[in-house]
Amino acid sequence: MASVFTHIINGDLPGHFVYQDDIAIAILTIQPIKAGHVLVIPRAEVDHWDDLPTETITHLMSVSQIISKALKQCYNPTRVGLLIAGLEVPHTHLHLVPMDSMGDLDIKNARDADQDELKKNAQLISEAIKKIPS
Repeated sequence: MASVFTHIINGDLPGHFVYQDDIAIAILTIQPIKAGHVLVIPRAEVDHWDDLPTETITHLMSVSQIISKALKQCYNPTRVGLLIAGLEVPHTHLHLVPMDSMGDLDIKNARDADQDELKKNAQLISEAIKKIPS
């Protein structure tokens, strides 16, 4: 059975995309810990990140680095945290969270997001990504 991320990638479910290419996508999560909480997801539906081909995980990290720079511009956090948990959806995904303390990476703080706020944040991040040199 296809994961929720595969349904978003295929356009069967809505998503607030900030990045996409042939290998990966990045969307805002509908349950962010903080504003700007992005998920970087391979198009290939692979449950465990350590089962991804080396080229794919390398690409995900490169995409994450670009998005991290954009998040720094948009939210001015102390850092952008990276978390790979993977228990909630059986499809590899990297969490990028603008953070000012370790508590900002606590998944227990995730809350349902307002769709208008997600749309606004997606536009803000997408525009910032376009300005990051490749």
